[in-house]
Amino acid sequence: MHEENQYLELISKISKEGFKETGRNGNTLSLFGASMRFSLQNGMMPIFTTKQVAWKTCLKELLWFIRGDTDNHLLQKENVHIWDGNASRDFLDSRGLVDYPEGVLGPIYGYQWRNYNAPYDYENGKPKNNGFDQLQSIIDQLKNPETRNSRRLIMTAWNPLQLDEMALPPCHVMCQFNVHEGNKLSCALFQRSCDMALGVPFNVASYSFLTHLIAKHCGLEANEFVYFMGNCHLYEEHVTPVLKQLTNEPYAFPIVSINNLRKNIDDYEVNDFELINYQHHKKIKIEMIV
Repeated sequence: MHEENQYLELISKISKEGFKETGRNGNTLSLFGASMRFSLQNGMMPIFTTKQVAWKTCLKELLWFIRGDTDNHLLQKENVHIWDGNASRDFLDSRGLVDYPEGVLGPIYGYQWRNYNAPYDYENGKPKNNGFDQLQSIIDQLKNPETRNSRRLIMTAWNPLQLDEMALPPCHVMCQFNVHEGNKLSCALFQRSCDMALGVPFNVASYSFLTHLIAKHCGLEANEFVYFMGNCHLYEEHVTPVLKQLTNEPYAFPIVSINNLRKNIDDYEVNDFELINYQHHKKIKIEMIV
């Protein structure tokens, strides 16, 4: 079975069996608890093919996370607009972040990855002092043959002490890296809130890119991405377009090649990544719900 069918079958199940709920930002059909597994062996890159996924946009966001950035203006300069709604003046004010300049998102994902729990300077979107660099700690352990098989290679974006300072509390909250047979690197992600139509295809691609990148950077082989999902939901506005997607047959996943080995994890660029043979169906227009 094509691995993308895991996603299509879950979409179908939610559309038929999902509970009708009214939440913070609209009406949904939802189910609680699901999982998927995707091979990353031999450069396999699970970017969904039953619709076009904007993989460069996804990759630019990931590299922004890796650098620990929290300023949406940096993404806008890269023509990435997925955070615009959450960075707007109205949305920040709705979160009580009335002193934040528009575009500053608070101590979100990448900030916690690289400066966990450091006091946040909202005036420039930077830490006031250094927090704990979770990502670099994991890299250091993966580069060391004596520590790379640790069961404690965990990176979390969920910091209860700083949730109220974030424009949006993290949806993908924790990942764990694991090495088998000395050099096979896998990543497991737990995500509390799963926007099945828009978010999930990006999340699968993003953490698969991340696993491939860390494997390359640490001299390992990417093996598998394992995805654990909490609240899996379809917004009512998304049901019709995703049901159209279900009629498309998946193509073979593409292959990713990372063509440069940088000294620091912060230094990788989009042009270091090459996606080979990404065949896909047409783009399906779906409005983002913020």
